[in-house]
Amino acid sequence: MERTDRWRGLSLKVAEPSVPSLRMETADGRRMLLRQHGEPVLFAVQRVTHRGVHYARTGSYVSPLPHPRADLARALREASPDEDAWSARWAHHFAEWLGTSANGPLHEGDWQLVNGMPGWTVERHWPELLSYDPDRGHLTWFGYGDPVEDARDVLPLRTLSAPDSARVKAFRRQYREGVLPPVLLWWLSGLNSLVVLDGHERLVAALAEGGRPSVVILGRATSDAWVEWVSGPRTVEYEKRIAHFEKQRVEGEPLAGSRIAGESRRFADDLHSMGTSPCMTRAWPLPGGPQAWLREAADSVPGWRPDADR
Repeated sequence: MERTDRWRGLSLKVAEPSVPSLRMETADGRRMLLRQHGEPVLFAVQRVTHRGVHYARTGSYVSPLPHPRADLARALREASPDEDAWSARWAHHFAEWLGTSANGPLHEGDWQLVNGMPGWTVERHWPELLSYDPDRGHLTWFGYGDPVEDARDVLPLRTLSAPDSARVKAFRRQYREGVLPPVLLWWLSGLNSLVVLDGHERLVAALAEGGRPSVVILGRATSDAWVEWVSGPRTVEYEKRIAHFEKQRVEGEPLAGSRIAGESRRFADDLHSMGTSPCMTRAWPLPGGPQAWLREAADSVPGWRPDADR
């Protein structure tokens, strides 16, 4: 029998701080700066055509979560009757660690931790991370003649370790044992991309073993009013289709019942996707504006000259 009560995510209500340690700052000219504890982590500038974003990592990023112990990973796997329970347990641990972290992204408001990759991502982009992940690069949003390797769904916030490094080897053993913890991703709407908040080595380990990492995604929660607004047309269309299938069932159509069930499942999945789509990432004005951004970029990523005018 197919389960319909799968665990999908965890809601968080955060009371403080008003300004987090890890935050996106913005300046005129589509310029962005991801800052952590006052230090620049990543510079970015959107292209004037809105077809992508250029970025440069500084190498200063530090995960806001503690290193997940191997004994905890094994204990959570042994205590979990299925994948849903396992993901839920890790989400609760991530929420607890994020709530006490001094260098994380949480600020006051409603947040969510959602299980699994969103439907718009492309599976074949995963293995490409091992061969192409430059510290200074470009993320294309729509293609339009950009290099194929610029089409990515996940951006690490620091350089990935080699697959044969000591820490990655330890996580590769965990992957083979089936106990590797999920990678924690964070939705950054200004980049129109997911970034790796915690689990860079775990990401490499899963890919090096020929697999895919389990993921939990952090994002600001979407408001009920927005969900109601965007779901309105889909609800009207669903009701029309169900009425049509109900008429078929009354007329004796043998497949009408299964069509109603299938349409209802699709509608439920659509509503779930709408409800768990992350809200836009909040950003703060960069003190000093564009000139401050240019000065900090020159100091932190010297020689970086993104071509954002195309």
